[in-house]
Amino acid sequence: MSARRSAAPVSVSAERTPAVVLWLVAAAFVVILNETIMMNAIPQLMVGLDIDEAAAQWLSTAFLLTMAAVIPVTGWFLQRVSTRAAFATAMTVFILGTTLAALAPTYPILLGARIVQASGTAVMMPLLMTTLMTVVPAANRGRVMGNVTLVMSVAPALGPAVSGLLLGLGSWRLMFLTVLPIAVVVTVLALRKLPNVGEPQQVSIDWLSVVVAAVGFGGLVFGLSRFGQGLGAQPWLMVGGSVLAIVLFVVRQLVLQRRGNPLLDLRTFRHPVFTRAVLLLSVSFMAMLGAMMLLPLYLQQVRGLTALETGLLVMPGGIAMGLLGPRVGQIFDRYGSRMLIIPGAIGVALAMGSLTLISTSTPYWQILTAHLVLMVSLAAVFTPTFTLGLGDVPARLYSHASSLLGTLQQVAGALGTAIVITIMTARASRLVADGTAPLEATVEGMRWGFVFGAATALVVVGLVLLMPNRLPERVETGPTEPAEPVQDSAPASDLVGDRLSPTSANSGT
Repeated sequence: MSARRSAAPVSVSAERTPAVVLWLVAAAFVVILNETIMMNAIPQLMVGLDIDEAAAQWLSTAFLLTMAAVIPVTGWFLQRVSTRAAFATAMTVFILGTTLAALAPTYPILLGARIVQASGTAVMMPLLMTTLMTVVPAANRGRVMGNVTLVMSVAPALGPAVSGLLLGLGSWRLMFLTVLPIAVVVTVLALRKLPNVGEPQQVSIDWLSVVVAAVGFGGLVFGLSRFGQGLGAQPWLMVGGSVLAIVLFVVRQLVLQRRGNPLLDLRTFRHPVFTRAVLLLSVSFMAMLGAMMLLPLYLQQVRGLTALETGLLVMPGGIAMGLLGPRVGQIFDRYGSRMLIIPGAIGVALAMGSLTLISTSTPYWQILTAHLVLMVSLAAVFTPTFTLGLGDVPARLYSHASSLLGTLQQVAGALGTAIVITIMTARASRLVADGTAPLEATVEGMRWGFVFGAATALVVVGLVLLMPNRLPERVETGPTEPAEPVQDSAPASDLVGDRLSPTSANSGT
């Protein structure tokens, strides 16, 4: 049983975002930017480190793999430590990894540095989402979640753009040397002002679940990343084995839910809006990452743009997404989700559909417009869906729900990337074998990849129709799931109805 510790009070108003959330947003933006920052760096890495394309691609793959393997553990970790301790741990690990990457003399050291970076990054988003849901009243969550959209979506979207700009100025090391001082400053300033929210609990961990989760989710991301690289049946074996490990993980969690503390509490899926939100966000993320993978390839391999020019072309979409995030949240708080997610889903479908028409001479303004519409439309879908999904679960499951969302997004992103690359490669190879010019074959393969993205976008349109406009009001009269075991170190007074009262969480009473 842990000793009770008072949490510092956190002020919440309808006009201002809590400072604790703002600091976490700033830090999370810095660390998640690194998820996609290596996409444009492959040519320079191949020359600078004397490696082939597959090895260079591994620097992005290993990051995603580590994220998928570590995120399932964060639900347990966030229950055991204070907000400040979780933040300090995540940022210290990230800074160490970034320093090692900037100084890495060889490829293996750089690969190890990316794994260290990803380990710190994996903690930040569940920490941010859990804290937000605890300290922000339901009526204001849309506005505050709009700021979080900057991290969840804009940071990965801006990764290729930022790397393109930096690569145009110097070595690939500049990407890490630029991020490092920003991460240090944000960490130092945040630790001076960051309060603790809630109280740590002595929660045991099931190490078998940790191993099975790492093999299952990490192996699935790795297996999916191998498709399209001519490895025969090997990717299918990896994916099949990983799926079996995930099934074992699920069975293990169901057993632990009855007799102890699961690593990831799957009771979150008993809440239907959360389940629909997970599905919608996963499919949307699949479409977004697929497009983010294909567009730089098209612009550089087909149109001959440099990494800097590619970054400048896709940057407006990412910036627009970030600027609109808070406004989208305000509209959601006032009017509900439907006037956002339905037009947003249609916009995603139209943007992806227009990209299926690319050719070797498509005007750049047309590509810029399609990408801009895609990013703005995704912002309209992401913010309300995150808010509805996490708002549907009880407070004691916030950390588990955030971890599940993060894990499944990584898997969905890897799946989307694997599918579009496989489709593109297979179609292009078939056309070249039939005598088509390689450049035309590549463009046609990319078109087919965007067709998959457009089909995925139509699924998004169908899924948004299943989402409610708002969550029903809950009368907080007592626990709604008395038969389920609750962490014995969580005082009953901290549980009000099916959620944690923001007032009690912030005051430590």
